[in-house]
Amino acid sequence: MKRKIKFVVILGLLSLLSLKGFSQMSVSYYSSSLSKIGLAYNFSDKIWSELRLYSNTSIDDLTPELVLCYNIVEKEKHNVYLGLGGNMNYFTGFVLPVGVQFTPVEKFKRFSLHIELQPTLDLESDLMIQSSWGLRYKFGKSD
Repeated sequence: MKRKIKFVVILGLLSLLSLKGFSQMSVSYYSSSLSKIGLAYNFSDKIWSELRLYSNTSIDDLTPELVLCYNIVEKEKHNVYLGLGGNMNYFTGFVLPVGVQFTPVEKFKRFSLHIELQPTLDLESDLMIQSSWGLRYKFGKSD
């Protein structure tokens, strides 16, 4: 039963992310000892949401993480963001991602690099501090 609920939640979140509208989609990769892949949905220039899945785990430990982020600093070549979200399964709790996303090459504005620090409160364990760096690609128009 628990597995079916997880499947329905993940399917529902992916369905919401696939809606067409005024937003922009992107994919990302977070490299660390707890690597993740993500699918983001930009609601506006300031607010975006991302569904992340921890990689390097077995199917039984597949851990989805959903975050809502806000760009607190927006410059031409970088953004600083703060987010709030949660995850469930291998880790079950709350996350608070803080990161910097920057575009190092002017001709390739769809590609960006990011670094992130993420305190994670695992309700079954303790507080962890995760850090990562990664790549992001935005589909559609470039800003």
